[in-house]
Amino acid sequence: MYQRILKNTINDRFFKGKAIIVVGARQVGKTTLIQQVLSERTEAVRVFTCDDPTDRDLLTNRNLEFLITLVENETIIFIDEAQKVPTIGQTLKLLVDHYKHTKQIIVTGSSSIHLLRHTEEALTGRKFLYTLYPISLEELYAQDRVAYSKGLEQLLLFGSYPEIVQQKSIRDKTERLLNLTSSYLYKDILELYQVRRPALLTNLLKALALQIGQEVSINELSSLLGVNQNTVNRYIDLLEQNFIILRLPSYTTNRRREMSKQKKIFFYDLGVRNAIINNFNLLENRNDVGQLWENFVITERLKYQTYHQIYSNNYFWRTYDGSEVDLVEERAGKLFGYECKWNVKKHNLKAPKSWSTIPHSSYTVITPEKIDGFII
Repeated sequence: MYQRILKNTINDRFFKGKAIIVVGARQVGKTTLIQQVLSERTEAVRVFTCDDPTDRDLLTNRNLEFLITLVENETIIFIDEAQKVPTIGQTLKLLVDHYKHTKQIIVTGSSSIHLLRHTEEALTGRKFLYTLYPISLEELYAQDRVAYSKGLEQLLLFGSYPEIVQQKSIRDKTERLLNLTSSYLYKDILELYQVRRPALLTNLLKALALQIGQEVSINELSSLLGVNQNTVNRYIDLLEQNFIILRLPSYTTNRRREMSKQKKIFFYDLGVRNAIINNFNLLENRNDVGQLWENFVITERLKYQTYHQIYSNNYFWRTYDGSEVDLVEERAGKLFGYECKWNVKKHNLKAPKSWSTIPHSSYTVITPEKIDGFII
């Protein structure tokens, strides 16, 4: 069992008159996290597992009177995989409004956009919303830097899904990752969004996996896959909304221009990325180590921001002459620039000249040895 940072945050939100909603990709540990929280409480709990059609039916299109009969003897109601309930927004609104501070409603969902679209209006002002990611570096190694230095290569190759981290052998890690990425990871996309071309989804993922850390051209992807740009954009949206990929926009002072510029693509988990292209070679035998480190740093920083409530607009920065900064955080009226370097030489510790001229900006190089206060 790993102690997740969100655990204490969730505990502090109990009985505040709002539903607690935890979203995240399948297999990141949402159910386990809530079970850990509930195991330390004394209140009676009613659990609905919405992968089960019987539980799903009990919560679909029901009136308040019926819902009361379901949960009248329990103080905590836990609804797992709630995106499977077509009328989940209506159900949660009825329960939250009726019980307010007397019962706590907890909800998990592995398809954020599907769940939130069905609850956004109904639960306005009635929810605490949290995102759980694959295990963070801080959750794994905050107290043990020796273990971190030994385990970093494994994280870059096999990622940090709980089930994968627990495996001791490379063979078991590889086998389970390939199984995870074969269909289960994007099961919700196929089921909930009526995606009828799973082969296209797979080919798109392979193309994106080969371009991590690069600006992705929708036009080129469209030509490569033989589909129109609208289809490519829709599939990329679904992959991002289901916590498989992350898009990073470019920084510009012109917001209208920003919306039209290309974005960088990263994977929330590098094990998933490497499984998609079936490349688990050791770092010494790879030519994409720099890309792996950049992807790792950016996604770990996102976890750190989320769990520690650091509110930031995140970008990358690049000029026409090739100057660039991997990650730009815009917060508190300032720009914080971070460059991800696996191997550092003296000449690449300095900020690009054009970046240094931007007012209220700073520049930091993030290396495997320099992560304190940034991702741990």
